[in-house]
Amino acid sequence: MTAINTNTFEKSATGVSFEKSVPVLISFAPNWKARMVLARVAGALLIVSAFSMWLMPSTAMAAEVWPIKLAASLMFLLVGVSLLTIEVLDARPDAYFDPIRREVRVLQKNENGRPQTVLRRSYDSLGGARFIEDQIELFDVDGSLLMKLPLESADVSRALKGQLSGSVTIFA
Repeated sequence: MTAINTNTFEKSATGVSFEKSVPVLISFAPNWKARMVLARVAGALLIVSAFSMWLMPSTAMAAEVWPIKLAASLMFLLVGVSLLTIEVLDARPDAYFDPIRREVRVLQKNENGRPQTVLRRSYDSLGGARFIEDQIELFDVDGSLLMKLPLESADVSRALKGQLSGSVTIFA
């Protein structure tokens, strides 16, 4: 097995510089950070309300009110603790654009949390790509939409355009 020195190997047969190309990973995940912050704030408020309901003076502290108040505070406490400790295991796939192999791979996490390849397409087998604002649409050879991916920033969009420009038709 021979090793290739990447410092001297600057351009491939297609003329793409691999020293300047970097792999691009695009995630399909929605804004889970904002959802987690909202869940934790709601959980903290429920826990505080569970305890504060016993600190507030009430006019009618009859024996019939205590079981209802106890049940409500326990429910607030349990729901609040569950919202604070919730962990999101997102099963949405990731798209990985590999400039060395010149292919796009869709990776999905298995039950152990390890990514597995569920789709692998070479850039030559793609029909085209369209960049629209903050997303990319990849088309099959027959013109059907293969996948639509959100782009996180303009830098990711530029890197992906540079990577795909030699192999894939980019639609305006």
